[in-house]
Amino acid sequence: MAHGLEAIDWRAPWLAPWRAVGEGLAAEVNGGLTVAQALNAAQRAPVQFVPQAELPTGTAYEQYIFDTGSVPTRDGLHDFFNGLCWLHFPLAKKKLNQLQAEQIAQTGIQPVRGPARDALTVFDENAALLLAPDALWQALAAKDWQAVFGTLRPLWAESTLLLFGHALLEKLVAPRKPITAHVFRAQAASNSIADLDAWLAHTLSAPMLAAKPFAHLPVLGVPGWWAQNEEAAFYADSSVFRAPRKCP
Repeated sequence: MAHGLEAIDWRAPWLAPWRAVGEGLAAEVNGGLTVAQALNAAQRAPVQFVPQAELPTGTAYEQYIFDTGSVPTRDGLHDFFNGLCWLHFPLAKKKLNQLQAEQIAQTGIQPVRGPARDALTVFDENAALLLAPDALWQALAAKDWQAVFGTLRPLWAESTLLLFGHALLEKLVAPRKPITAHVFRAQAASNSIADLDAWLAHTLSAPMLAAKPFAHLPVLGVPGWWAQNEEAAFYADSSVFRAPRKCP
């Protein structure tokens, strides 16, 4: 029984790093396996994927993963992409889970997440990793869209943008212009997923993420990712490519 995975277009450029593993797993799910069964068969993650029903009532999802090494998994796009992230970024995902568990131990489960736990969730759900020259990163952080996609456009050929957040990947199954990533500048030894994973696991910390070290990027603006962005008018939509906030 399919659970939305048949809608994934594995030819999408942002899925290129995920396709070698993900396309086959999606086919297995569409062929009748549960998402958890397909992910476990890959034997690449430091965790086991279990049915969502195994999460006890009243237990925090992140705490359960930390305590048991098991990830409650539903049959659908969101948890499928979460599982793919575990397969590709096992060290970083384990570090994020450790940091979440530490925050729960410090503050308990509150109706509103604190800044550190909120930032950890934002990273896990919606982050993208960018290796880019200084000029491109600085223009992106400043929301200087004319520079990012105009004068500095050639620098994208020297850059790598890798989507990390599983909710972000889920949203892009149905691409829409406003879909925006929280971009984190990576400075790994190379753009290989293994190097990025090791670098992230070493780098991530709750205080650093609580300081909101993100730039915002409407991902369909990335050159080569969407045919419509070949026209300069694509970037003139100020409801998507927003001007930076003015300081009071």
